[in-house]
Amino acid sequence: VRTKININTRGELVSCVGWTTADELYSCSEDHQILNWNLPTSETSIVVKLPDDLYPVDLHWFPKTVGGKKQAQAELFVLTSTDGKFHLVSKAGRIEKSVEAHKGAVLAARWNYDGSALITAGEDGQIKIWSKSGMLRSTLASHGSAVYSVAWGPDSDRILYTLGRQLVVKPLQPSSKVIQWKAHDGVVLKVDWNSVNDLILSGGQDCKYKVWDSYGRLLHSSSSHDYPVTSLSWAPDGEVFAVGSFNTLRLCDKTGWSYALEKPNTGSVFSLAWSADSTQLAGACGNGHVIFAHVVEQHWEWKNFIITLTKRRTMQVRNVMNDAVDVLEFRDRVIKSSLAYGHLVVATSLQCYVYKNWNTPLIFDLKEGTVSLILQAEKHFLLLDGAGLYIFSYEGRLISSPKFPGLRADILNAQGISLSNDTIAIRDKSDEKVILLFDTLTGKPCGDGKHLTHKLEVVEIALDQSGPSNDRKIALIDKNRDLYLTSVRHIGREPKICKIGKTLRGDLFVNHGVTIIWNDAANILCGIQDNQLTVWYYPSIIFTDKELLQKTLLTKDSSDFSRAPHILSFVGTLVTLRRGDGSLVYSNVLPYPALLHEYSASARWEDALRLCRFAKDQSLWACLAGMAMANRELNTAEMAYLPRVQYIKFIKELPSKESSLAHMLMFSGQVQEAEATLLQAGLIYQAIQVNIDLFNWERALELAVKHKTHVDTVLAYREKFLQRFGRMEMNKRFLQYSEGVEVNWEKIQAKIEVELSKEREKAANVSVRTSLATRR
Repeated sequence: VRTKININTRGELVSCVGWTTADELYSCSEDHQILNWNLPTSETSIVVKLPDDLYPVDLHWFPKTVGGKKQAQAELFVLTSTDGKFHLVSKAGRIEKSVEAHKGAVLAARWNYDGSALITAGEDGQIKIWSKSGMLRSTLASHGSAVYSVAWGPDSDRILYTLGRQLVVKPLQPSSKVIQWKAHDGVVLKVDWNSVNDLILSGGQDCKYKVWDSYGRLLHSSSSHDYPVTSLSWAPDGEVFAVGSFNTLRLCDKTGWSYALEKPNTGSVFSLAWSADSTQLAGACGNGHVIFAHVVEQHWEWKNFIITLTKRRTMQVRNVMNDAVDVLEFRDRVIKSSLAYGHLVVATSLQCYVYKNWNTPLIFDLKEGTVSLILQAEKHFLLLDGAGLYIFSYEGRLISSPKFPGLRADILNAQGISLSNDTIAIRDKSDEKVILLFDTLTGKPCGDGKHLTHKLEVVEIALDQSGPSNDRKIALIDKNRDLYLTSVRHIGREPKICKIGKTLRGDLFVNHGVTIIWNDAANILCGIQDNQLTVWYYPSIIFTDKELLQKTLLTKDSSDFSRAPHILSFVGTLVTLRRGDGSLVYSNVLPYPALLHEYSASARWEDALRLCRFAKDQSLWACLAGMAMANRELNTAEMAYLPRVQYIKFIKELPSKESSLAHMLMFSGQVQEAEATLLQAGLIYQAIQVNIDLFNWERALELAVKHKTHVDTVLAYREKFLQRFGRMEMNKRFLQYSEGVEVNWEKIQAKIEVELSKEREKAANVSVRTSLATRR
């Protein structure tokens, strides 16, 4: 990524800039004029000439939209000045209201995200909160030194401000704890807090910029620049930020490393502002210039294609197989793009382009020109903008638009939303323990409408991409950095959430990049675990036989990956990662596990066995054993399993399908499901015996009493169990029934044999009926 610079001359020092739309900018300078810059026409016009005693310091536009709805008051901005006042100014330049706010200059003012409150910081060391009409609500803090910069937290419930060399995060709730820490070796001049990634930026007189998490933990510190950092600003989507200094403009990744450095002749850059679509940047400069920068030369890769944004409206497509080059031209500025599953999706400021080949794109209009995220699945893709989220087919048809209370599309990112062919998963911002699940085709909640609730806050989610919808799985990482897997479709029962690993610990930046990703063609999961690249060849084996999970893992030493690597893609056998210093690294995995998934899905068990014999890889045999048991394929499971062959043989010899199914469920640890299967088939003794085998004595007795059969059987086995360990019966319930029931092992054995004979007879009758029906 690099920036393309345009400079426009003003004259007097320019103190502040702010975007009204993606193509229109307002700037204020010490010549007391507010200017309107129209980028498409390159025209500049004077909006208003301010009073001669009004010297502007900072401006901030009222939020345009909240939750997708346009604000009635949106054509308004706050302008602060050196005389201790702030002014509410209309778009036409009329000062609607002037308010005496501070003693000395008002150094910063910011609307919160819904426009319900305004915060100001002054040279007098005070921080005040005002209503949107300019009425004082409270004085949040009062200090002895000037507060140079202030920012709202993502939920508008906390304030970040500078205090000398320190940063302070102060909640609006009086009883909540204040976080304060030394941030720089010189006075902190600027701060910003991004609502999407929840990261804090600071820059100071020590000539450094730093990235922090919301708890004040340092994530990145730059090397020392030649001059103090006088301005900085997050792009709204939270992917990049800009830093301004004397004759310097730098574009950085959210993790801190630098994409591009420009040295324009501008003097100090006092203020930076991003357009709402995160593609354009404007700066207010000390020598009277207004600087415009555009983000270009972004790259996207998929298989043998590399796509580069060469200009704001032009992309170059290169096929590395034959070195063929195509050029794609767009009518408007490119905002976001995504390349996956054989399709290129490009969102411009007005339209969406979908390419399957490079000659004839499918084009449709967009409601909003601020697409902040594009996610692709095999059959469709998701667009996220300030108004909401939308699922489109690759033919351009709107499929659905899920909605739920408290939806804030402006703060969703790739870690908090995931898409598959049949499911959309969204981390609930109002309760981060909850994952909202929606059907892709209808936009309604999945199954019985119940969402997924974890025991801890969830920081990252990822849906698998292959297989039928009723077998859809979701991987999630919680606040403890542990990795879990669970099923999406769990109608009528509580989902089983199983821990399958722990992700990278000790590195704070892991919270702000993708650390797990599913393969695009098979349900193979890749992640960063214990500073190693880990591949779970068959993570669903946790539901079948958790003891085999470790045998299905591939681990690679991450010494090549440096600090805090993020996974960008997992396509075919290639994993692409970005290191902490910004460089790309690649890692390959074997093709055999994906092939094994394909054979399992199509029930080609002979081919699966041949593949395992050919590859001679223990992890493949473990995968095959799990897949065969999950699909009730006992013959293959018997060949794949070495430790448990005897038990599989026992299951194969059971007389009825119901018994066989119940013991396969027991094999996978699903005891309640096994018991329910037997009871539903009328096999009462077998259900009792299952509980006896597992020493669930009270449940075995409960079933025997309820169905009025085999009470003596339960008591006999219980007595034998206690005698073996030299124990006396202490359970009141067993003592009660042992008084009135005679235990006779001969009668018990005879009853058991009768039950088994009935089961064999029933199974034989079913087999005969099936055979006759087949002949007919």
